[in-house]
Amino acid sequence: MGATGVREPAPAAGLRVAVVGSGPAGLYTAEALLKQVAAADCPVHGVAVDVIERLPTPYGLVRYGVAPDHPSIRSIADHLRQVLEDPRVRFLGGLAFGRDLDRELLLRCYDAVVYATGAARDRRLDVPGEDLPGSAAAAEFVRWYCGHPDAAPEGFTLDAESVAVVGSGNVALDVARVLAEPASALRTTDVPERVLAVLAASRVREIHVLGRRGPALARFTTRELRAVGELPATDVLVDRAGQDPGALDPAGGNGGPVRPDRRVRENLAVLADWAARPPRGRPRRVTFRFWTRPVEITGRDRVRGLVVERTRLEESGRLVGTGERSTLPVQLVLRSVGYRSVPLPGVPFDEMRAVVPNVEGRVRGADGTPRPGEYVAGWLKRGPTGVIGTNKSDAAQTVRSLLADLLPAAAAPSHDGPPAPELTALLAARGVRPVSYADWLGIDARERELAAELGRRGGVKLGGWAELHRACGHGPPGAEQRPAAHPGRGADPACPADRGGADARPPGPSGG
Repeated sequence: MGATGVREPAPAAGLRVAVVGSGPAGLYTAEALLKQVAAADCPVHGVAVDVIERLPTPYGLVRYGVAPDHPSIRSIADHLRQVLEDPRVRFLGGLAFGRDLDRELLLRCYDAVVYATGAARDRRLDVPGEDLPGSAAAAEFVRWYCGHPDAAPEGFTLDAESVAVVGSGNVALDVARVLAEPASALRTTDVPERVLAVLAASRVREIHVLGRRGPALARFTTRELRAVGELPATDVLVDRAGQDPGALDPAGGNGGPVRPDRRVRENLAVLADWAARPPRGRPRRVTFRFWTRPVEITGRDRVRGLVVERTRLEESGRLVGTGERSTLPVQLVLRSVGYRSVPLPGVPFDEMRAVVPNVEGRVRGADGTPRPGEYVAGWLKRGPTGVIGTNKSDAAQTVRSLLADLLPAAAAPSHDGPPAPELTALLAARGVRPVSYADWLGIDARERELAAELGRRGGVKLGGWAELHRACGHGPPGAEQRPAAHPGRGADPACPADRGGADARPPGPSGG
């Protein structure tokens, strides 16, 4: 350990690489670097990777962007932990790009920099009433129940009886499931205790899941779709009004200009089964409404209703409204219609596509030429598409580009020049001490202690910046570390997430 309390980088490394973002995209990039440099035909025999993260906690959306009861999260987190525990990898948390460091500093200290900060902003519906209290991004709700430190503890009270979830991806399913699930079922997860209390007191009884297009074009994965039907105290219905004949028939209509694949056929079979079931009078109800788009959120002081319009596809495949409108009497609207990456200071950004311009991971400048030493991975590279595992092949491609560019120079005798400055030493001179992996383990240990104190299993997430910093010995954070809150909503997300389409999951921090 150095004087800063952060493990020193691996000695005599052939390459030193900084990865900005510790979500799946960032950590799969670190893993790809280790594997590809270790390959038999690689002329460089060492690499040191520093993973830089704004939060004091790693793992991005795996920790903060996916429902806590998701069955695959534990195995993904265990795999990412192994990457961070490799002696060639160093975690530097609590460092905000643009505040504590910038691209010029990183390019001074490393042979290459890979930006992997995911997609932090949700897309808007762009309908009247969207800024009313009671209208929020599903990503905010996810961060709230996952205990993200940027999420205001009082962000959601769940005093609404009827909720509309706008979107047809896995995030929308997660949100609907958490709203419908008994709070007791989440006591075995790491959901913060204060969140459990709100969920236990929830007045939500009706949940509408809205898809603008037909069921065959929904992005649900079948396993997560089935999970909604397995909720013990919830009726699951499918609104048949406006459906095309055969739209829920896996061998018949497909609801759009697509050829049904296995996932689509299985999804349609699940939905057809639900559509055929009569309600059983259970305490809560989830209703799937396809070919339905929001056109206005009504209310004066807060959300009182959602005006929706039936839709259809023209022969060209363009989605249009039919003019048939109705109003859902909801008091909470959560939008899950996609995510956008946030520009990084000094790094090229395509505002239209919301990505860093690149070719196979090589960052391109305004003139279209690659910028030496700068690379990108994950959602920031390709947009919010795919699932968590998509980031693995994506990262491998970026690393292949990086090594093709850098290995010839690294293997040449001229590479033995003056060593680059050590980042943590430069930060220490400014009075900045990163959160180390050992500090993160202190947070993890405190969360396990908290679970034991509460009679819960595993760990329970700490609730907010101050608790996280106390647990890792860094003291309370400055006010500048918390983004400003929007009236009537949670905090504006300052960090990314990804799970596909985000499948599509948002972001959490550095997620894609």
